[in-house]
Amino acid sequence: MPNIGSVLKEEIIRLSRKESRSQIEPTKKAAIRQRREVAELRRQVAQLTRQVELLSRKTLGAPTVGPADDKGKPTRFSAKALRVHRERLGLSADDFGKLFGVSAQSIYNWEHEKARPRAEQLANVAALRGIGKREAKARLDQLGAAKKTAKLKS
Repeated sequence: MPNIGSVLKEEIIRLSRKESRSQIEPTKKAAIRQRREVAELRRQVAQLTRQVELLSRKTLGAPTVGPADDKGKPTRFSAKALRVHRERLGLSADDFGKLFGVSAQSIYNWEHEKARPRAEQLANVAALRGIGKREAKARLDQLGAAKKTAKLKS
């Protein structure tokens, strides 16, 4: 027959384990729930970080907005588009600058994003966006003829 002391001891151990389980179980569930929430928040932060990086790349690479034209829309300026347009027209930076009334160095600085055209020059850039090779050559010829007449008059 078992000793009464050992029976009491086993019963006390059994009851204490049962009580401790009942106290620990809600804490375990809360810890599991919090881990899930933390994991979800980490996923959200990672996603938002990716979105911010994407948006910052888009805004840094996007053409900057200049003053509004007469229709109320802001005039955009892109250095790369200016260079591509000049090359498409087959003009040197000097000739292209003559169309705008600026130097070849200004065109170079605009194309390499070292400077930006002023508001009135930006309006000229916008006005000359749609011209073709023939029209550009005709305008250059007109500018050359106008300079010759101005020299003759003085």
